[in-house]
Amino acid sequence: MILKLVRYAFVVFLSIFVMACNQFKYHSTNQFYKKQAANLIKEIIAEPYPVVDSINHITAPQWVGTTNFDLRKPNFVVIHHTAQKSCEETLRTFTLERTKVSAHYVICKDGTVHHMLNDYFRAWHGGVAKWGNATDINSSSIGIELDNDGLVPFEPKQIESLLNLLNKLKVKYKIPEANFIGHADIAPTRKDDPNIHFPWAMLAKKGFGVWFEPNAKYTLPNNLSIPYALALVGYDVKDPTAAIIAFKRHFRQDSTTLINEADKSVLAQLIQKKLGLPDLNSLPK
Repeated sequence: MILKLVRYAFVVFLSIFVMACNQFKYHSTNQFYKKQAANLIKEIIAEPYPVVDSINHITAPQWVGTTNFDLRKPNFVVIHHTAQKSCEETLRTFTLERTKVSAHYVICKDGTVHHMLNDYFRAWHGGVAKWGNATDINSSSIGIELDNDGLVPFEPKQIESLLNLLNKLKVKYKIPEANFIGHADIAPTRKDDPNIHFPWAMLAKKGFGVWFEPNAKYTLPNNLSIPYALALVGYDVKDPTAAIIAFKRHFRQDSTTLINEADKSVLAQLIQKKLGLPDLNSLPK
């Protein structure tokens, strides 16, 4: 009798557990994630096979796989604000196939971190973007979205969670200090995130991004144009005005287009750090 009761209780518990799982709001999209990940894994482990290309050459008839390889690792972290009203709205956006947008992480205002995509998978967060010579940013980066409508400061708990996450990513993937950047940095004509209130200076002091000496008086050589200086930092300068605004949003916390002597000092310091130059006289002309 006792054994029957135990079995009955177990069945009831299991039924409730299954129902609870099925009632979870994102149960169906989680299943889609698992299916998509499984399909990608199948593609990765599939053995190559002989194929004829457009010039009628054929691969070797027998496959020989190399023994020397590992997983591709992200080299950039791109920080965004969601420009939406809530964390829940962003989670919904990233679980609708029609939106064609995603990120690896979403951090809510209360500091909750949603890890939505395996770091080794390619998220759709950067869009058409460029930083230095890197043009396919999505393939080499981790995207982090912060719940913020784009107009207000970021919550302390949110930034605390972000710093903890950045530290883990930096250590795990050996991401260079200079490669922690914003969405507006890589897409200055299209994006303005993270917004002007984002604490880049704080992040840089923790080792996530580059910064400068605020009161230092550096200057740029007279024959070094502002667009060329911005390009040396990493900005896409096809639209120089957009590049200036993106630079000033990140490093000066304003969005004007005027470049003054203090801005030139910042540019000079950033270039010197990025290129590892001993002094400003070594700047490329």
